[in-house]
Amino acid sequence: MGCEKQGYFTLDEWRTGMKALRADSISKLKKAFPELVQEVTRSSNFQDFYPYAFRYCLTEDKKKCIEIPVACELLNLVLSLQFRPQVEKLINYLKHQNEYKVINMDQWMGFLRFCNEINFPSLDNYDADQAWPLILDNFVEWLRASEN
Repeated sequence: MGCEKQGYFTLDEWRTGMKALRADSISKLKKAFPELVQEVTRSSNFQDFYPYAFRYCLTEDKKKCIEIPVACELLNLVLSLQFRPQVEKLINYLKHQNEYKVINMDQWMGFLRFCNEINFPSLDNYDADQAWPLILDNFVEWLRASEN
């Protein structure tokens, strides 16, 4: 973590990352990946990693949103280990709806809160009167409609 631009590493970023992973060879780097996944998914680290992953996908200066296809891939990468059923349904919804073309940070963070707080698949504790992003209200409405 800590790279400024997607797809690019400065020499300093590379060295800092490799040092943090204690990897001075390709084989050590390969061995570090499982540990890195565990480290990132640990709750305390994940709270920092999740918004970082979104910001990392903002490929242009002053960009505030990511496109739906990118958001779907990113959700699958960063949330599916912990919340596969929710992520699969959310991705399905995002791919089939026509109202949203992009996702902003508030919506992105709302997805994580939804996964952490809402009983799934029952949704029995979801309250649309709470401060949820509208996209999540629409998602829950879509889920409930698809049940019937």
